[in-house]
Amino acid sequence: MLDLGFVRSNLELVEEKLRARGTDPAALLGDFRALDQSRREAITTAEQSKARRNELSQQVGALKKSGQDATALMEETRALKDKLDQLDQTAVQLDEQLRLSLARIPNLTRDEVPTGKSEADNVVVKTWGQLPVFPPDFTPKPHWEIGEALGILDLERAAKLSGARFAVLMGAGARLERALIGFMLDFHTQRHGYTEVLPPFMVNSKSLFGSGNLPKFAVDLFRCSDADLEAVTRGEYKDNDHWLIPTSEVPVTNLYRDEILDEARLPIRLTAYSPNFRSEAGAAGKDTRGIIRQHQFQKVELVKFTRPEDSDREHERLTRDAEEILEALGLPYRRVLLCTGDTSFSSAKTYDLEVWLPGQQLYREISSCSNFESFQARRANIRYRPAPDKADKSAKTKPEFVHTLNGSGLAVGRTWLAILENYQQPDGSVLIPQALQPYMGGLDRIVKEL
Repeated sequence: MLDLGFVRSNLELVEEKLRARGTDPAALLGDFRALDQSRREAITTAEQSKARRNELSQQVGALKKSGQDATALMEETRALKDKLDQLDQTAVQLDEQLRLSLARIPNLTRDEVPTGKSEADNVVVKTWGQLPVFPPDFTPKPHWEIGEALGILDLERAAKLSGARFAVLMGAGARLERALIGFMLDFHTQRHGYTEVLPPFMVNSKSLFGSGNLPKFAVDLFRCSDADLEAVTRGEYKDNDHWLIPTSEVPVTNLYRDEILDEARLPIRLTAYSPNFRSEAGAAGKDTRGIIRQHQFQKVELVKFTRPEDSDREHERLTRDAEEILEALGLPYRRVLLCTGDTSFSSAKTYDLEVWLPGQQLYREISSCSNFESFQARRANIRYRPAPDKADKSAKTKPEFVHTLNGSGLAVGRTWLAILENYQQPDGSVLIPQALQPYMGGLDRIVKEL
């Protein structure tokens, strides 16, 4: 969420940034300036009326004490009370309208983010690795053909169990998924210094508001029977309802909701494995084959809490941490800087890592690494207290909002299918990357089980 004072003082800049995202400012903001002015006038009038009421109360007391008639002043006081009740109600309503308006405004993208409408306008920053070379008489296959032929991927039975966009992994396929999770968590905790977290896989609506998923993306979420969608639409966020998480970014970011952290603890670097659940409401007809886009998938997430002055550096480092997983597995990839129109609602700047899939002859996203600056921290009220000046260590400093960052380190299912497509062999088998073999019990190749 953006700061009200910032929006008020920089409304033209906010409108310019919204247009760069492809959003109509008028449709999103309405008459923001008039709403803000009405709210401020209601508050000012209420304060003036309260001051007059207090003045009248003193005068009434003085008249009564001296035995004089205070009826007229008492009538004015009662009239002021009724007026104050109405003014307070109006101020509350206007305040709520303004809060809902602020909650709908996306984060402002950084100036270095390229202006564009879609992924076609994203900018490739770097590429890494050699694309695999196959024998001239062999055409690489997509992962769904490889997995089904090996008997490690069963989409038909998954559809029988749960419907479309689900998968069943069998045998070495299930073990490969588990191996990737362990490998990624060990890599990030042992080499990159992250602390592992195992969060709940259901969260309340306050948590989803804090991360920026509610109210805008409610349709993309799976909610439990105790979650009230109409309440969310009204801007009411509960702490005793439940939604399935779309990513562990949500619970991990909200670990410190409504807390003030000591500056000495920053940066905090956390990594978490979780299953993720998404309705994919806007994905009708997209990626209907294979396991690119699923209702349930696994992911290892990276989340950081930093001081504002450190967030750019930590963003680069987080992105590099995710890249090193791909490099350790020998998977060719590229880093892409997303344009304004492709940058997510909460992000100020995002790099996508895209892995090469030879069976489909294209790059596909396998991680999004974002700097949210203070956007999520304002929604979740996550602050830190700067260390006092060295000259006066007894002085208590004013809390400031942290910057939050996150990225996939990596999406496990997409890493799974990338291994199948990049390491497939003409005989139908799939080689296991050397770095992953200890997690596979020494297995160096997946072959069809008899």
